[in-house]
Amino acid sequence: MSWNRRTFIKTSAGALAGLSLVRCRGESGGEADAETIVFRNGVVLPVDDSFSEHTALAIRGNRVLAVGSDDAVARAAGRGAQTIDLEGRTVLPGFIEPHMHFLLLAGLGHLQDVGPFKYPSFDATLDALARINEQTTGEGAWVAARQFDPILLEPPRELTTRDLDKVIPDRPAFVLNASGHIAYVNSKTLELAGVSEDTPDPEGASYGRYEDGSPNGVLYGVPVHLPIMLKNPAIAERLDTGFVDAGRSVGEQAAALGITTVCDQATGALGGPAEVEAYREMYTGSGMKARIRAYVFSAMAPTFAEAGIEVGYGDALMRVAGLKMVTDGSNQGFTGRQREPYVGKDSVGLFYMKPEETRDAVLTDTRDGVPLSLHGNGDAAIDAILDAVENAKNEGVDVNSLRCRIEHCSILHDEQIERIKALGMVPSFLINHVHYWGHVMRDKVFGPEKVQLLDRCAAVEQAGIPWVMHSDAPVSPLGSLHLIRVAVARDLWKEPDTVLAPQEKVSVESAIRAVTRNAARACFSEHEIGSLEPGKLADFVVLGSDPRGVEPRAISDIEVHQTWMDGSQVYGS
Repeated sequence: MSWNRRTFIKTSAGALAGLSLVRCRGESGGEADAETIVFRNGVVLPVDDSFSEHTALAIRGNRVLAVGSDDAVARAAGRGAQTIDLEGRTVLPGFIEPHMHFLLLAGLGHLQDVGPFKYPSFDATLDALARINEQTTGEGAWVAARQFDPILLEPPRELTTRDLDKVIPDRPAFVLNASGHIAYVNSKTLELAGVSEDTPDPEGASYGRYEDGSPNGVLYGVPVHLPIMLKNPAIAERLDTGFVDAGRSVGEQAAALGITTVCDQATGALGGPAEVEAYREMYTGSGMKARIRAYVFSAMAPTFAEAGIEVGYGDALMRVAGLKMVTDGSNQGFTGRQREPYVGKDSVGLFYMKPEETRDAVLTDTRDGVPLSLHGNGDAAIDAILDAVENAKNEGVDVNSLRCRIEHCSILHDEQIERIKALGMVPSFLINHVHYWGHVMRDKVFGPEKVQLLDRCAAVEQAGIPWVMHSDAPVSPLGSLHLIRVAVARDLWKEPDTVLAPQEKVSVESAIRAVTRNAARACFSEHEIGSLEPGKLADFVVLGSDPRGVEPRAISDIEVHQTWMDGSQVYGS
């Protein structure tokens, strides 16, 4: 499948050149008479090559002017600069969330959370769904909820029509799994969607079934649950007419967490090119409080080409950065593709894309100079990804310059790490798998030996590979400080005193790089964001404490006092 793409042309500094950019607020940089602000008397960590430490920062307009001592920065700023006393607080580059799902947060974030952190038992979840049904009014209204995760319940149990029909008998119901790869519906929804025992499974997805072959309401894979979800008129309307305002609310959530850039990893999956135009509209005026980097969902690439939206389209606020492919499913949902069966199961999971399909698609896209973001959870899926990228390299493609990413990259063997380094790829870890799902990954998914290969941050760090980590929100909550905490502590939500694979702990400095400097590089934006160096965009966060100076598990509790994006304060007082 070909996408008529512009090629990423990178200078040695990683800047983008030769691209026609859409101009938005702040793109031209600070003018000579733009306001200069000096932040002094603090701990300023620009996250440069040496991870240096300073006391002051100056910005002019929407750019970093200087970093250094109080006196040196004051001299660089000149007379008339506004001065802000940091009072010992810590300044870091704005956090970058390199893998989240913008549309799901904006379009489904308002749905009630029925996940295990709120309702730890199956019966409590059913009671919550019954209450949501009672509160739902209006002809044609659906009952919709999110974050259900059977593997974290006590006891674990799938949500089938036999359960949902008891509490929601008379209207359609749709419940999204926390992974985003599975959904659960009642009989009314199956009837509305025309799904019966005669309905065939599409490629790379399946309908759950009872012993007699009739559908049980469990929908495995986006190809089966997405079309059904879009039949909900309330969801369809929100995505159609309310997306811009909902998107700005996502920006507000990000700003409150010190996040100044979010990277959407399935742009266009629901709305096609209109999603990018909605992103652009969010920046009309000053309503949007975070930058967006977008990876186009591969199945929608032809429609983007027809609309003239290609890699590099956009500007410093919103830019299309590459193409996203999904090769397998979710490990905790037992659909990630493994070399060996899951613990106590005959299944090795699913390939959403057959290895030969992945190989052909990767070769076509990398030949066009397109950076790829390749979802791979299971070790067999990661094998297929590495084989595909290596094949492209053997065919003469300069894959190292494209920094192809492996998203989630959950299970890594030593030889896979060596291949990642040789191919110039970027491991992108869903590090919250350790914290929220670590105990079930150990006991019910992989076993105590294989789980040692989960989210191998230290191993790739030691191999000299620039790695990143992400939340996959709404799969797990947004929050870069929490990601740092997990990478450093590797503690478990269910067993607070347990450390999972302690050999994979990293330093605070390494974890900070993963959500700032490295994350900018992974999004081809290191020339403009990710560190506080003169000339870069003035995106930064002011924290109440230095993450290096608190107990690791307390890092996630550090208060975000202020967030600045594009030279303007977008959060705090």
